Order: sequence, then structure tokens, then C-alpha cells
Amino acid sequence: MWGVVPAAGRGSRIQPLAFSKELLPVGSRSDKGTDRPCAVAEYLVERLILGGADKICFVISPGKSDILEYFGDCYGSAKLAYVVQPQALGLCDAVFRASTVVGARDDVLVGLPDTVWFPKSALGALPDAALSFLLFPVEHPEFFDAVVLEGEQVKEIQVKKPDAASNWIWGAFRMSPSGFHDLRLLWEKRGCEDEYFGTLVNSYLAAGGSGIGIKAGESYVDVGTIDGYRTAIALLAATSERDNPRFRLPVASTSDAKSDAKSTHAFDGGLT
Repeated sequence: MWGVVPAAGRGSRIQPLAFSKELLPVGSRSDKGTDRPCAVAEYLVERLILGGADKICFVISPGKSDILEYFGDCYGSAKLAYVVQPQALGLCDAVFRASTVVGARDDVLVGLPDTVWFPKSALGALPDAALSFLLFPVEHPEFFDAVVLEGEQVKEIQVKKPDAASNWIWGAFRMSPSGFHDLRLLWEKRGCEDEYFGTLVNSYLAAGGSGIGIKAGESYVDVGTIDGYRTAIALLAATSERDNPRFRLPVASTSDAKSDAKSTHAFDGGLT
């Protein structure tokens, strides 16, 4: 199974940085017994591997060689590959550029590398279907792609709609080989004009395709803004304290972390 990491975006919401936004240090991790800073994209890569991916494709822009230098050719048990997206033309363009390496028999997992979400193993809940979405509850779905369901069937994806009809958003998704192929062909048939994956999916549904939404997510943070960065630190601190009360990340205090988490729009993890 392939995991696709679309990492060609400019990251304008959190600039200036001296490196790619996907390498922004958020929390830390243990490396052979030594704690070191953890790049935000590592959280997604870890979750893709837990979801079954044994190969990861980073889709990067020409100026993001630092991502290749940071991750190299493997991460844990997964082999890594890199595909160049010459211009930042949106998520659809990034995902389907991975077809350069994705085989005709491979399932595909896709997530966003500037996010942190829990539970870590949630991708394992996605079924073997043409298209399925991992859903998370948020307080302000208008900032994301809200998923309208009928049972578990996806009826519509509302892309950054001010009056979204659902507070469940997609945070990652899975495609079967046929689903990846059909969505790519539809995107090309539509002139490769869909920037957002949600608009393409709506056309896919209208053409007779089907998608499944699984409400297995608990908390979701977009780290692409300063508020989101602070919230991610708070979420990681709260999760670390819950799992190991003797360990805390370096935040002012647990109460301050929880207060910061409440103040931002993407956090809805029920940890307070």
C-alpha cells in the first residue's frame, strides 16, 4: 500500500520560515533512546505506516529538497519515493502526480503533512472500498472540507462552506486501485481544473461513484497557522499526560495548554 504526502504547498499562512513548513518542529520523539525535535510531517508518515502503507511518496516542489534530505530513502519500515510537482496547483494535482510510482494494484492512503491528529491508528478503520474518508469532529467546519453523510455513505463534500451542514471533516482518505484510477481519469476528463479534492469527489458521486465516511477520528489540528501550531503543542501535551502522567511536553502548564486548545478553531478532541 502506498501513502501519499502532498508537500509542495508554499505554507504562506505560517511564513516566514527558513525551511519547508512540513519540517516545522512540533513536539519531540525518541530516536535510539535520544529525544529530538519531531518535524510535523513525521506525524502523518507514522500514521500512514500504522494504516498499512509500506511505501511513501512525497510530492514536493522543486525548492523543497530539504524534505528529501531530512527523510532520505526510508522511514521506519517504509520505503520512500519523491515526485516533483512543478507548481502548487492544488491537492488533486499533487495526489495524481503520485501515479508516477503508484502501481495498478496498490491501495493509496492520503493525508496532509501539516496536521496532527488522533488516534494514531485511525486509518486502520477505513474499509477496503473504492473511496473512504477518515472523519474528525471540529467546532468550525467552515475552515475545512465538511462531509455530509447518509449513514456511512458520503452524499456531499462542502468545501470551506460558511454554513456547513456537518461538523465532521475529512482528515485523510483511502482509495482502492480502481478508485484511484477512476478519480484520476475523471479529474483529467474535467480538464485537471479541480484544485480541491472535495469538488472532484462531488463530481465523482454525481457520476455514480460512491464514498464511505468513517467517524473514527477524535481530534484534529491544522498546524499551518500560529494558532494551529500552539494548539498542536497543547494537544500533544494533553495526550502525553493522559497516556503517561509522569511525562509532559515543555508547555507553560497543563491548564494553559488546555486553555490554548479551546481557543482555536481546529481542536475538538474532548481532552478537557
